[in-house]
Formats: sequence, C-alpha cells, structure tokens
Amino acid sequence: MQSKAKTVKQYLESLPEDRRAAIEIVRKVILKNLDKKYEEGMQYGMIGYYVPHSVYPPGYHCDPKQPLPFAGLASQKQYMSVYLGGVYATPDFAKWFQTAWSKSGKKLDMGKCCIRFKKIEDLALDVIGEAIKRVPAKKYVEHYENVMKTMGKRKPAKAK
Repeated sequence: MQSKAKTVKQYLESLPEDRRAAIEIVRKVILKNLDKKYEEGMQYGMIGYYVPHSVYPPGYHCDPKQPLPFAGLASQKQYMSVYLGGVYATPDFAKWFQTAWSKSGKKLDMGKCCIRFKKIEDLALDVIGEAIKRVPAKKYVEHYENVMKTMGKRKPAKAK
C-alpha cells in the first residue's frame, strides 16, 4: 500500500495514531544508528533510507533516477514493515541478524527483506538498531558494486 505523501512528515500525519506511534519509535531507532552519509525521505511510497546521488551518483540500477535504497519503513494494510536490504549484504550478516533476533526472545516474521509487525512490542529494536549501524554507506555501496559487477550490470563507480 504505497502512500502518495511527498514528505516524511506528511506520511506520518496520514497514519492512524497507533501506527504513527509505532512507526515513529522505529524511525527514531533507525535515525539514531544510521550512518550520516545516508538520507531519509520518501521512496517507493514509504519512508526510505538511501545513499543519495551526492554520495553515489549512479543511483539504483533498476531506476538510476532513484538514489540507492538501503532501508524502509511502511504501514501496510495488514501490518507494518521495516525493510532492511543491508541484512542481505552477506550470508554471515543475515545469519548474525537471525541469531541476534532469536536471542531477543521475539518471534521473527520476516519476508525477503522485510520484518513485519503489528505492534511495537513485536520488534527487537536493539537488533534493528545494530543492523542499521553495522552497514555504513561506504560498505553498502562496495557490496552493491560487487554484486552488480558479478551480475554484469555495471562497472564499478567511484563513491564520494
């Protein structure tokens, strides 16, 4: 369920009070742990965290006009989601994430790259924060470039 909101503020204001409160809590955790080279804004109808063109000029290979997506936060029809593309940076990272979540005692409801939740108590916020912190923009771009090179999609670009 993509939002038509143009700003994060508009997006948050459009949410029912209970969902807004939950999304704002997760947003604070993400922002507290986010490398300063990432930016927050609206992307794909949700709150997005991405490597801006000023840091990575080529942008996202699927749509180079878009900055390189890293994470997202959304209110869907049946649940809310935290999208953590960085969790799939390496198999070791994905394993760390799942192990750390398991140790939290919380049930992990995870899709391809999203963690679904209905209430804030469902989340291991410390694990989400650590996952965000563990992937600075430079490391994320390096991994992305290696994947693109392996797939033959693009020659490596210089990140600023």
